[in-house]
Amino acid sequence: MAMALSQLSPETRPVLIASGFVPAILVLGAACALATAGTAPLPMPGYLLQKLRTGAFLGIVATGMMMVILPGHIDLPVPWTMTAATMVATAVGGPRAIPAGLAVGLAAGPFNGLGVSVLRIPSMIFTLGVDSVLRGLMVAQTGGLAPQDRATDTMRLLAAGKLAGVPAASFVWLAVSVGIAVLLRRTAFGREIHATGTCEAAVYLAGIRSRRVIVGAFAASGLCAALAGVLLAGCSAKACQGIGTPFLPPAIAAVVIGGTRFLGGQGRYAGTFAGVVLIVPLNSVLSIMQMPEAGRQVIHGSVILCLLLVHGRSAHSPS
Repeated sequence: MAMALSQLSPETRPVLIASGFVPAILVLGAACALATAGTAPLPMPGYLLQKLRTGAFLGIVATGMMMVILPGHIDLPVPWTMTAATMVATAVGGPRAIPAGLAVGLAAGPFNGLGVSVLRIPSMIFTLGVDSVLRGLMVAQTGGLAPQDRATDTMRLLAAGKLAGVPAASFVWLAVSVGIAVLLRRTAFGREIHATGTCEAAVYLAGIRSRRVIVGAFAASGLCAALAGVLLAGCSAKACQGIGTPFLPPAIAAVVIGGTRFLGGQGRYAGTFAGVVLIVPLNSVLSIMQMPEAGRQVIHGSVILCLLLVHGRSAHSPS
């Protein structure tokens, strides 16, 4: 088995490994549900479709995160970009609500990119500072209280509505997925992102404006974070303080589990998609088990470590 995996390309191997764990997690969830004598829901198609909505939010955030990890950076203000987008969208209201929310991401993302590419400040340091600034601004704006503004009907339809029984948010995620996959595989900008992550100096010497590539990657991340925030506001019908906080660790985990090299230069969107598809049923199974938060975090982290170990061993196994 290890020999077969080692013969696959570095970008294909993580997709198969992550996909192979999904049935095992679903079987575990079914066993736990049966063990509780029916008091916990079985992971049946209806239940999984319900969880697909949450998966769509995570998938959109992970898509943006992959865009900045590929060129070798990280975007830590994602949770508060999401929160700011929800607050602005619900405060503006009407037909301008969604564009106003997305504009927050299109402002925060390029700002991060400029700080990283022009000032040459490490992305983890610069974006951590931006995260603190956004958090302070949101708390100052609301006084630390939950905003009273409500989501528009369009926001609620996109986030909580259904099309042919499938959550509408999943179609938004699908559209984002197709767009990013085409961008990375079929355009010069996608190739430049991979090349920048491999060696930015070589890209610069080749005549490619690496700063433009980095700013564009951060702009995509900010836009995805804002879109996910707007959808979350539609799902909850209003904005909430720290609404995006739970999405940062699993978004990074989905990207890394999917085989994107954390230092940049290697990765494909199919891997990130598989990482999200793995994390969503894992969280569902932990909910079925009624696991306390402490145990949930331990198991969640252990599964991620196991996947990374399997991926690492298969990558270094002799052919």
